[in-house]
Amino acid sequence: MPTLLLLFASNMFMTTAWYWHLKGGMDKPLPIVILISWGIALIEYCLAVPANRIGYAHGWTGGQLKIAQEAITLIVFAGFMVLYLHEPLHWRHLGAFICLMGAVAFVFVGK
Repeated sequence: MPTLLLLFASNMFMTTAWYWHLKGGMDKPLPIVILISWGIALIEYCLAVPANRIGYAHGWTGGQLKIAQEAITLIVFAGFMVLYLHEPLHWRHLGAFICLMGAVAFVFVGK
């Protein structure tokens, strides 16, 4: 459980680091945007690295950690896209999510 919570938190920071400037930050110089994003990403790393260490220590494989992180990324980004970017979700997003959940199932089956 700590692994999943830390991965969710880290993904919220990484999504913000990558996409915050698309609304209200497009007028800022790119070097400034990059520096701000690096600062936000530092917090993400401080959460993701322990999440992966904890997960690995509890028997998750590297592949399981990565695919779980990708699934969480889609969930977090969907929320960011709707709430911050004000873009609608479409059936395509649901289809992509279902496909990725299939990948998660394949990686975790038999473990």
